[in-house]
Amino acid sequence: MTGILSGIRVLDFGRYIAGPYCAALLADHGADVIRIEKREGSEDRFVTPVGADGVGALFLQMNRNKRSMTLDPMTPEGQEIVRRLVATADVVVANLPLATLQAMRLDYDSLAAAKRDIILTTSTAYGNGGPYAERVGFDGVGQAMSGAVYMTGEPDQPYRAWVPWVDFGTALHCAFGTLAALMARRETGEGQKVEGALLATAVTFTNATLIEQAVIEANRVPTGNRGQTAAPFDLFRTRDGWIICQVVGTPLYRRWARLMGEPHWLGDPRFKDDLARGEHGPVISERMQRWCGERSTAEALDILGREKIPAAKVLTPQQALDDPQVRAMGFFEPLDYPGLGRAAPVAKTPVWLSAAPRAVRHRAPLLGEHTDAIMAELGYDAGAVAALRRNAVI
Repeated sequence: MTGILSGIRVLDFGRYIAGPYCAALLADHGADVIRIEKREGSEDRFVTPVGADGVGALFLQMNRNKRSMTLDPMTPEGQEIVRRLVATADVVVANLPLATLQAMRLDYDSLAAAKRDIILTTSTAYGNGGPYAERVGFDGVGQAMSGAVYMTGEPDQPYRAWVPWVDFGTALHCAFGTLAALMARRETGEGQKVEGALLATAVTFTNATLIEQAVIEANRVPTGNRGQTAAPFDLFRTRDGWIICQVVGTPLYRRWARLMGEPHWLGDPRFKDDLARGEHGPVISERMQRWCGERSTAEALDILGREKIPAAKVLTPQQALDDPQVRAMGFFEPLDYPGLGRAAPVAKTPVWLSAAPRAVRHRAPLLGEHTDAIMAELGYDAGAVAALRRNAVI
């Protein structure tokens, strides 16, 4: 069975994560995705280099299942190639500022002139409006402006998350919007513009905290790893490592209190509900820490697992790769890449459709690996391709 998006062509002009990962998700489900890069390679190809040619770990993940061509869309010949590409496509993905889209003739009006029912999926840092519309930014600006950085860490030292969750969340929203636009086009025959924004994603993910602030003015301050609206909800040191334990809801708390040998806490008004337990979190965390400190990580997790209390070991990156659950579920597809030395464990799309396959079918492409083939599909013969290459168009 072919992928559910087989027959859909996507032009990926994206950079870094928000655009490329959106396109990668579409490719995983069968879309023909053409990654279009600068002739010398786009900057995101070389982030966190791991390969002999400088290819980066991020690029290997973001660009699986894609074909690659190089192109300078700022030249007249390049813009003609863009026009021909768009005429064959269903979706254009480009997480670029509006002014850049216009200069590259990738704004919606220019695209629609080439193909009436085209779908443009784009995202910016702040959204196309408001006082910050012209500013650029990465994942961190969303984290910082959403309240998430402030609430992470200690009162005198905020921390951003190491993982770029704002970028990935924006990519997911954009992929969802693209699928919705494809469904709408099937009914109406019309294309449309799909827009995401890093800041919009970030405030969506922190929305519960922002609602609480707006409604009751909780004015929370950071408390390190300890949660504030339930307990125990913290990181705990064992005899040989660290674990996380998250007890949310009274049924879980009852099991936890009995396990700790503190059944009298079930009638203690300090711990009457999640919010009260969160407010007295230091007391509960101290009790849990004493319990964990007497046990190895394996012993603690075995007991907590039997009691159905959510807990897990804090893993290093290597331990995450080696974890038996990760291995058993096959979350990664090992992909070879020229000059890499060993296979890269590329994460598969983390959602399963029972009646539709999704797969990482092939590695990220070499720079311009498919340029000649794609140009031939557009009607350019070998001589024309050679001339365009001499003129630094492709």
